[in-house]
Amino acid sequence: MAIISSKKQPNDRDKASASSGELSVMVQSVPAGDTQSAKTTILQAEPEPEERSKLEEKIRPQSLHEYVGQKDLKDVLDIAIRAAKSRNEPLDHLLLYGPPGLGKTTMSLILAQEMGVKCKIASAPALERPRDIMGLLIGLQPGDVLFIDEIHRLAKVAEELLYPAMEDFRVDIPLGKGKSAKIQSLPLPPFTLVGATTRVGALTSPLRDRFGLIQRLRFYEIDELSQIVLRTAALLKMKLTTDGAEEVARRSRGTPRIANRLLKRVRDYAEVKSMRDIDRTIAAEALQLFNVDPCGLDWTDRRLLSFMIERHNGGPVGLETLAASTGEDAQTIEEVYEPYLMQIGYLSRTPRGRIATAAAWKHLGYTPPDNQLALLS
Repeated sequence: MAIISSKKQPNDRDKASASSGELSVMVQSVPAGDTQSAKTTILQAEPEPEERSKLEEKIRPQSLHEYVGQKDLKDVLDIAIRAAKSRNEPLDHLLLYGPPGLGKTTMSLILAQEMGVKCKIASAPALERPRDIMGLLIGLQPGDVLFIDEIHRLAKVAEELLYPAMEDFRVDIPLGKGKSAKIQSLPLPPFTLVGATTRVGALTSPLRDRFGLIQRLRFYEIDELSQIVLRTAALLKMKLTTDGAEEVARRSRGTPRIANRLLKRVRDYAEVKSMRDIDRTIAAEALQLFNVDPCGLDWTDRRLLSFMIERHNGGPVGLETLAASTGEDAQTIEEVYEPYLMQIGYLSRTPRGRIATAAAWKHLGYTPPDNQLALLS
């Protein structure tokens, strides 16, 4: 008799054994009367989530020495770290601001590593109730780093709880309600608050003024991004040439997060095509497949510019008109696409609307009209 297939409901032991990865089991057919010799073949298990998490952690630099770029910021923080260590004090509160993907979270982890303390990470939108922020503060150890991402979105109640915590290292807990309510103050160990934001102007003045250090992260140069890409490629065990790394860096919008993301897509392409050494040509082919052109523009960027050129002769075009015609949300256009297009000089904002510059016309293969060259340049 042959065993065709059999399934059973997993018990607790089965679930526990499969927690480290999904296992596929195949039962082979055996001759009749020899069911005891049935063999099971265990196929390759999926990578464990913990292993993927450890790899992502390795991609992040672990010290200021490993951190590539942001030289001015590193110099300031190096002085602050040495001074704090010499006085045996925690670092002063630090506010990091700049576009997303430039390394604000990574820098907070490095600060904790350099100071020899732990780092607790929280997102401001998740701190909705007073007990959320109080739980974080009360659980801090002396010298710990508390990192709050998107701190400009912090609720008003949570923000007010931070004021005494940042200045006097105490948290005020209200007891009771109404006229009989009392305030009980609990002391907190000295700690360092690191706030990160993409919109520093959205912070209230009382919160912003309580930070001792306010530093801006800038976009990265191509040579800096190339170093980051080569380091990540080594960790991913990729054979990437220097010119291949430069090609990825050139299309990364000056942002390490985008550079690492594009590098993984290049790796996928090379593996499927069975290519060993990834050079400039292979990297360009892969990124062209994913609609990322040599200037880092994606399909939506080019569509926005093409619409302005083809339908409105380069502009000016109002934001709402762009949103309605392209199907993109107005806020998404303003906060996601426009900053980079303006940074590389392909888009200009005027009181009358957006204008595609002469550089944008030429990049997309159009010739600007002679009577608009002065306006578009």
